[in-house]
Formats: sequence, structure tokens, C-alpha cells
Amino acid sequence: MKQTIGFFFFFMSIIISAQSLTLSDKAVKKKLDSIKTEGNLLYSYENASWHAGDLVGSNKRLAENTGSYITYQKNDTIKTSFLNKAGNMVIAELSFKNNQTKPVKENFKERVINETEGTLKNIRSTVIPQLSDPKYAVTVPQGYSLNMIIIPFNENYKVYLIPGTAQSGVIPFGNDYLFVSDKKGNIISHKKFHSRLIPTSTVLENGGTVTMSTHSHLATNPFISATDICTFKLYAPFTALEEFSVLSTALGSYIKYNYKKDNIEVVKNP
Repeated sequence: MKQTIGFFFFFMSIIISAQSLTLSDKAVKKKLDSIKTEGNLLYSYENASWHAGDLVGSNKRLAENTGSYITYQKNDTIKTSFLNKAGNMVIAELSFKNNQTKPVKENFKERVINETEGTLKNIRSTVIPQLSDPKYAVTVPQGYSLNMIIIPFNENYKVYLIPGTAQSGVIPFGNDYLFVSDKKGNIISHKKFHSRLIPTSTVLENGGTVTMSTHSHLATNPFISATDICTFKLYAPFTALEEFSVLSTALGSYIKYNYKKDNIEVVKNP
């Protein structure tokens, strides 16, 4: 289910010149390790949301009675809970571990939503109306969706928006956002990782397949993003691609990520 709306992200304060960014190899590695950790966490959420959504969608009774869903982490488990149309009861709960495609536990006994689910539900319902504010420049191109991932962050919450699509042969990089909200869902900061949607075709016009993908980042976004990693890990298994790269104009390097090895490599731009 590629259009499902479906944590630790390391913020660094970096002074960026108009042309270049100079950091030690150690600082770059530390930054990239934190981004990879966050990207893998985002992927674990969306992986659970995708597969849980497919399972519930294939159950006619549940599909007809589901209003929305909430995905969150509890210890070493990612849970996706599906709410009834009134939004006050959970009608299905599926639990995933280790990014598996099949849940380790299924519970279809109706119950009242718990405190965590209630908090996330309220944050989502409060954040969504704020996204129409023009200052955030949130757009949804035709043929694509924006999937929301909400993650606890210190005393606040991170609210990611990442693109989704049901189109085959396309990896929807770009058009991704990060908002930080307080406990009540009021947005207190925001960031847009890419200036636009970057739909990457994985099939050539002559019928061949694409084996490498690259897009560039401006100096204001010098690193590969956690959303890049999450999106690639979701869609790459349906393609011949194993890695993609980001050209960092600030670092003067390519940053490559291989999803099978879960490895990031920095290659100087010749």
C-alpha cells in the first residue's frame, strides 16, 4: 500500500557559505550516522504502515469500518492501530519487529484507544489544518500523496511528511517536510528538505532498467536526508536499484546509500 500515511534525528547547527561547507571527516561521519539512524526509524514506521494497511485493506469488514490509523513504537515493536470511523476505538492492532513484512502479532479485538494513541491522534488532527498556511509551502502533486509520521522528540514531537505514490517504476524523492510540534500539536519549527518533488523513473523508455539514481542538494541541505533513505528503502525493492546518491554542492561530494548494506559512503566529486 504505497500511499499509506504510514526516531532519533540529530540536529547540528552548521554555518554554510554560499558555495561550500568544510567539516572534518569525523564530523561528517557523525552527522551521516545520525541521519541513517533516523532514516531507518522512519522506514520501520512506514514499513509497518504499508503492510498493516495491506492486511486490513484485504479484510472487507475492517476496511469498511476503518477511519484512520496510528503507527508508533513500543519498546522493540512497531505497532499500527486502526481506528473506527468515530476515532474512539481501535478495531485492529498489528505489531511488527525487525522490519518484517508479516506482523508478529495480530489483535482484532475492539478496545478503547490508549494514551499514546490518543496523543498521536490529537497531534495529527491539530497539525493538519496548520499545513494549509502558505508559509509552509506544502504541496501534493497529482498522482502522489503525503504520508505523515509522528515521532516523540524530547518534550515535543517530530512530524514528517514524505511522498507516496501508487505509480509503478517511480521512486518519489523530494517534496518532504519536517515539522516540530509541541505536545498539543502546535507547530514550533519547520523544514523542507527539497525544493520540489523529484520523481525518479526506474524504467528506461526502451524497456531497460535503471541501475543508478542521483539527485542534487543545494548548499542549504548539504547532506543526504533521512527522508531520502526512508523513501529509497520503501521503493527500491521493487526495482533493480540497490543504491542511490546525492550530489552535495556544499560538500563537493557524492553521498551514496546502499539499502542492502545499509551503508553510506562519501565520494569526492572529481
